[in-house]
Amino acid sequence: MVNSATVVLDDGMRLIGWSREAEELFGHRPLDVLGRSADEILADTETGVGLCSPGDGRAKDLGIRPVRHRDGRSVYVALALSPLSHGAAGAAWLVTATDVEVLHQRSLDRALLVGIYRELPFYVVLYDTTARVQWINTATEKQFGMPLREVAGRLVKDIFPQGEVLSEDGRQPTDIEGIVEHVARTGEPMIDVRFRSPTPLEPHREHVWTCSYFRLQEEGQRTMGVCEVGLDITDRYVARQRLALLSRASGSIGRTLDIRRTAGDLAELVVPEFADTATVDLLEPVLRGEDPPRWDSSAPPILRRVAEHTHRAAASGTVPAASDAARLHCLTATEPLTDPATGALVAPLKARGTVLGLATFVRSEPHAPFDSEEIALAEELVSRTAVCVDNARRYTREHATALMLQRDLLPRTLPRPAGLEIAHRYLPAAGPVGVGGDWYDVIPLSGARVGLVVGDVAGHGMGAAATMGRVRTTVAALAALDLSPDELLARLDDQVARTGTSESAGDAYEDQALGVTCLYAIYDPVSRHCVMARAGHVPPVLVTADGHAEVVDLPAGPPLGLGGLPFESADIELPEDGMLALFTDGLVESRQEDIDVGIRTLCERLSRSGNSPLEETCDDVIHALLPQSPEDDAALLLARVHALAQNLVETWDFPADPGAVARARSLACTRLAAWGADEAASFIVELVVSELVTNAIKYGGSPVRLRLIRERGLIVEVSDGGHTSPHLRRAATEDEGGRGLFLVAQLTRRWGTRYTPTGKTIWTEVSPPPTELPSALSAEAF
Repeated sequence: MVNSATVVLDDGMRLIGWSREAEELFGHRPLDVLGRSADEILADTETGVGLCSPGDGRAKDLGIRPVRHRDGRSVYVALALSPLSHGAAGAAWLVTATDVEVLHQRSLDRALLVGIYRELPFYVVLYDTTARVQWINTATEKQFGMPLREVAGRLVKDIFPQGEVLSEDGRQPTDIEGIVEHVARTGEPMIDVRFRSPTPLEPHREHVWTCSYFRLQEEGQRTMGVCEVGLDITDRYVARQRLALLSRASGSIGRTLDIRRTAGDLAELVVPEFADTATVDLLEPVLRGEDPPRWDSSAPPILRRVAEHTHRAAASGTVPAASDAARLHCLTATEPLTDPATGALVAPLKARGTVLGLATFVRSEPHAPFDSEEIALAEELVSRTAVCVDNARRYTREHATALMLQRDLLPRTLPRPAGLEIAHRYLPAAGPVGVGGDWYDVIPLSGARVGLVVGDVAGHGMGAAATMGRVRTTVAALAALDLSPDELLARLDDQVARTGTSESAGDAYEDQALGVTCLYAIYDPVSRHCVMARAGHVPPVLVTADGHAEVVDLPAGPPLGLGGLPFESADIELPEDGMLALFTDGLVESRQEDIDVGIRTLCERLSRSGNSPLEETCDDVIHALLPQSPEDDAALLLARVHALAQNLVETWDFPADPGAVARARSLACTRLAAWGADEAASFIVELVVSELVTNAIKYGGSPVRLRLIRERGLIVEVSDGGHTSPHLRRAATEDEGGRGLFLVAQLTRRWGTRYTPTGKTIWTEVSPPPTELPSALSAEAF
């Protein structure tokens, strides 16, 4: 579309010049109009009025009129008459004809430019191709407090040294200069770029703008610069950030049941977005899992700093701290407040109506102070943190109670029986699961034998620990009866089944007896035989002296508590200096590795141990299998076996003949003399041998066997083919017999009966000889 056309007239108002634009606008060729009167061509088609007389020779605006086009239609144009010269033969007048639509568009363009400059509430900035400011509108001047003359020719980084581009995708340039250069070079507009900075009018308050950039070009496609259009979205951005902060708080605060970690989550969350420094102080009893104490102003509580986080930009400066008066007032009033002296915001951590501590938020200069909405936001964040801290406090108390209970239930020290070296480890589970139901024990048995037991109760916490203690106590009581491993597990299974079904569904305490596994082994150092059985437990690992490690082929019994299912024992002979490893599944099983992989790793580590001390072997195994805190509690019991020296054991077989009693006494006294026993000990052993051998011959029958073992005292064992157990009783004054077993009980440290497949064994343990005979041997006892 033609914007403007020009026509030249002489003094007689005849056409002497006809431009190409005039030809395009009116359709007449120059040869058709030159020399003709201007009124013939440019007259108003509606009124017939031609061009006005030159008059005084001044320029005139002829207004808008319809002019006939060559094809007969009317073209509305704005005509203007301007003098050139008044010579007789030269050009005298210049007529300018502008299409009305173009004129209207020009008016709109001028109005638009004026509106952008004066009325547009958005800010508009024009940059050259080097990202220097060339022009700003009035809204920009008012918002930034700087006129055009102060910013023209400067870079944004020089005008706003604290400004920063908030890059969300990490791909766009990180400064305004880079963005302008990118748009000028590529022509690709950039939309919704977030820029944050304080302004000269509000140096203590940061504003956020959303900015869009597009390239400016001339008609010849030459790049002139880049235009930036921006809008202040500070309020919307802050509201969005607050909602995002609350949303992140739900996922980041209280991820663990650790009090200090929970407090640290709050401090890390709010810095630097909400405050430059955040601290959390808790009452001292809260850290121990106790209830917060009651206090008054005369005895203020003791607060302990458990978390502090400072933004690195503020770390080099001076960050004011809340005054003691403000902190004490916050504890008393139990509501957040701003310290007038420092501007710090102090908020109480209050959960279930109880104050647990304080959270303090501080902003360094030149940030704006906390407003009412920010105080409400802080109160919400602190309230959520307080609930998580209180949950962690309750867990800490329960965990400490369960841990104390478990430590009391687990053996603090294990006996050191002859023929065995013992080492053990127990690792509670990490995280919120805490202590569990794994346990181990070493139980001295009759005849220098020893019981090795390891077990696992499903679950964690106080319930599992209590169940573990109950099961462990039951195992110890059953072991004292000298039961075989399969029989012990059968009776333990009955007990667990009864306990697991005795609790009603409405009980507050849920019994965890179901899901108990156990491995029980009896080692005899005299024969190096080990009899073992398991109830749903992982089998042990046997390591020979030359380093060969393998899992013991042990029949797999069902877990305890199912009831009615049989258990089987296995009898194996352990090699001299061999090592037996009993463990729970927490040592070899995890979410990352299958239990078979863990067992293979355990065998590899044990095979490398050689003759290393068992304590070192325990540490090596734990380090290899549990380099980090375990997901489940784990127990490990290592036992290196040795046989008793042959000169410490003596065994004789006798016929079922009363005459053999004297020979038994004689052989026993001879053996004691060789061992260096004194007369008092020989007297006691002689009496015990006489009584037990007599009873075996009289009531038990063949085969009769006497065995003496020198192990931390003297052990006397008499075996026979009978299955009837003797009973201790007090004989009446007139009774001629019945005092023998009573005397045995008085003279020995302890005694008992154990049954074998071929009969029974009566055993006694004789303590080191006393200086005086016990009262049972006094004259009054006969």
